Amino acid sequence: MSRIRVHQHVNPLARHYLFISPPLNLKEIFANPDLPVHLDIGSARGRFLLSMAELDKETNFIGLEIRRVLVDEANRIARERNLTNLHYEFTNVLVSLKSLLQDFPENILKTITIHFPDPWFKKRHAKRRMITDENASILAFHLAKGGRIFLQTDVEFLAEEIAGKFREIKNLKEISITESPFPVKTEREKAVEAKGKPIYRFMFEKI
Repeated sequence: MSRIRVHQHVNPLARHYLFISPPLNLKEIFANPDLPVHLDIGSARGRFLLSMAELDKETNFIGLEIRRVLVDEANRIARERNLTNLHYEFTNVLVSLKSLLQDFPENILKTITIHFPDPWFKKRHAKRRMITDENASILAFHLAKGGRIFLQTDVEFLAEEIAGKFREIKNLKEISITESPFPVKTEREKAVEAKGKPIYRFMFEKI
């Protein structure tokens, strides 16, 4: 599998990224649009979802990513492997999440994952972070009853910031975890663990 070079950080508030993506049409992107959906926010190179889609053919997987070159490459690999339950979408989650999910059938969104989101450390850049109060509410609204949101990051303040937003939502219950519940590790997850650094993980369930 070839590895393409891309910018590690993309400013989601740059003018050419301030576009509103149209609603995702599950009938157009999946062979079986009625399967439950796993949504990955900021899928990067998409290898986590690629492995998950190969392991679980009874779930449709969607990766949202702002870097088009990564989306194009990931979709190419999915096609080559005939993974009709996997789709990556080039989009800016910061401004398009509401539009993307607006046509989702009720109770189809079973799992949401947020792996190592860009922390944008500087205070003046905090407005670039993907999980705003509004986006947390949108995700919780579309999540199926009994569905789960999983977050992991190696940046402690960011973990607490995002978890705090989900804790404010009344119909979400926090579940105590220390390890990832998934059989696949992301590339960043492997790298952080190899360095012996801590990873902060949180999970919420819709009640």
